[in-house]
Amino acid sequence: MEANYTVSIVDKKKSRLKRGILKEMYRLGSRTLAQLAKALHASVPSVTMLIDELATEHWVQEIGTGAAQYGRKPALFGLRPGNQAIVVVDISVHDVKLVVFDLTNRVLDRLDVNLRLEDSVAFLESLKGPLEEISHRIREHNLNIIGVGCALPGLVDPRTGINYTYKKLNRPEQSLQQLLAHCFDSPVYLINDTKATILGEHRFGLAKGKNHVLSINIDWGVGLGVINNGEILQGLAGFAGELGHIQLQADGELCSCGKVGCLDTLTSASSLVRRVKAGLREGRVSKLAEENFEDIDVELVIDKAKAGDELAIDLLNEVGGELGKGLSIAVHLFNPELIIVNGVVAKAERLITRPIEQAIDKYCLADFRNKLVITVSRLGEMAKLYGTQAYVVQSLLEHEEIP
Repeated sequence: MEANYTVSIVDKKKSRLKRGILKEMYRLGSRTLAQLAKALHASVPSVTMLIDELATEHWVQEIGTGAAQYGRKPALFGLRPGNQAIVVVDISVHDVKLVVFDLTNRVLDRLDVNLRLEDSVAFLESLKGPLEEISHRIREHNLNIIGVGCALPGLVDPRTGINYTYKKLNRPEQSLQQLLAHCFDSPVYLINDTKATILGEHRFGLAKGKNHVLSINIDWGVGLGVINNGEILQGLAGFAGELGHIQLQADGELCSCGKVGCLDTLTSASSLVRRVKAGLREGRVSKLAEENFEDIDVELVIDKAKAGDELAIDLLNEVGGELGKGLSIAVHLFNPELIIVNGVVAKAERLITRPIEQAIDKYCLADFRNKLVITVSRLGEMAKLYGTQAYVVQSLLEHEEIP
């Protein structure tokens, strides 16, 4: 009995160290045995034995040699792409993206679907076809799906997978989570889209190595991701960062949440398009008046602004000013070193970051602003996809689903 107990303890320690190795390689890329031993507080011989086991199990491989000041160059080990893969489902109010990644973040397959998120059973029914298509392609390539991540807007509790905004996606007989689990026969993890975006920035983008960062996601709504002391702020139920629903205008427009004057009503992509159309109805002069009224979308507004259209520039300036005003509250609360602008409106680049900067200069205490950098994401839409992939890997390791 005592011998079995001892073996169990040893196996658990080995499994923990193996997961630690995979986590280090996923976060940092190729590593030497000495680097892994230092990070895991283990001996080099122990790590060598575990690397051999992981290589036999097709999780890692030797990928070259590292630098050495003297003597023999050390071997470098990294994750083996192999056939292990993760499916990322990116759901938004304008489309759905189904992306298959290997463990080195390489995209193996991708299917973009013209399907808009709705709080309805019909949405789940419409999603089944594309899921079956990508599942068929996965089988054709002999890929082994080890996990599925789904990023979507709304109040998402990552522990339960319940979306409190889109409640019909949680129906007991077949929820979104159950649909994905059935389709790919793998663990499924749901995450709020803004949380996924800042996780992607923290692991692979401009926030890498930084401890105090805000990521403002300006899409059809407005969300805020917060890195505080090097950790992503979740809150009690994972809802932290709903900046879009702070009130900026007591007598403003009715928001989709039922409140009045939310930041969303002033600064989201949908509000920008509404403002443009209202301006055109009022007779404002703009190149946008030459377009089909129903075809005017945020990308077209941004394109016209970059081409010098006065109405488009004015309204982007107004949106940026209101965003900066709202962000000034977060700046005073979290004292960030960096603000990253993400989402579809980020494509406006300086046309949106400049008025944000000016508003923060206006509404923030100078000492908060002195070392603050505001910039557009370099990852673009990939920040959310990478972040969802990272969340799946992190969750699988934490729940001992792999190796």
